[in-house]
Amino acid sequence: MSDRPIEPQRLYRQIAKQIQTLISSGEFAVGSRLPAERDLATQLSVSRPSVREALIALEVEGVIEVRTGSGIYVKSLGLRTKGKTASHHATGEWGPLEVMRARFLIEAEMAALAAQHATTADLKAMSLAFVAMQKDAKAGRMPRDSDIAFHMAIANACANSVIQDTLERYLQARNGPLFARLGDYFESPASWVAAIAEHKEVLTAIQTRNPQAARKSMQKHLRQAHKRFSASWRSAPSRS
Repeated sequence: MSDRPIEPQRLYRQIAKQIQTLISSGEFAVGSRLPAERDLATQLSVSRPSVREALIALEVEGVIEVRTGSGIYVKSLGLRTKGKTASHHATGEWGPLEVMRARFLIEAEMAALAAQHATTADLKAMSLAFVAMQKDAKAGRMPRDSDIAFHMAIANACANSVIQDTLERYLQARNGPLFARLGDYFESPASWVAAIAEHKEVLTAIQTRNPQAARKSMQKHLRQAHKRFSASWRSAPSRS
């Protein structure tokens, strides 16, 4: 018997497995439309954000298909994909909305610390990243890299390597397939205009050395970001 500990399965993966079991049992037939997120959450006794993460994982695996403005449909049984079980994919990946909830907790305090301890070089790095975000958005590019640079500049201002490493890992999760697919649906020029305005509030609070305002501004930004990624599928722009 192996001495290796069994890694606990992430909640969204457990939910994805439950949904896939319902599909394979015939309760949700191939080609049929799944119940709405709210109804699935009630049926499975879990939160809607966790259901959304599970559905995104199943879409990445080819089990379901999201038709914007219509609903979510069963695409395949998804029992095996290229010789592997569908649940093999992204098993260890953090759920995007789970990451955002964690960021809400840690980054609010980071912003407050940055307002107290940021050096001139730190403030310059934040300003440069913010300007880069504006330029990216104006050019029609999703400013993901400059956004990461902005948040990491705040982390660096805390002068704590553990905080820096923690945030870096959170932000690296955005490169995973689940976050990328969620972004395909809910990131848009309009959403980034709103996000950039929220970043401006954070930057101003840090520049004016106001920890309370920095904390509240960062909480506002990440709360709104979570709302944007939790919006109705019907409000997502069509990818067709």
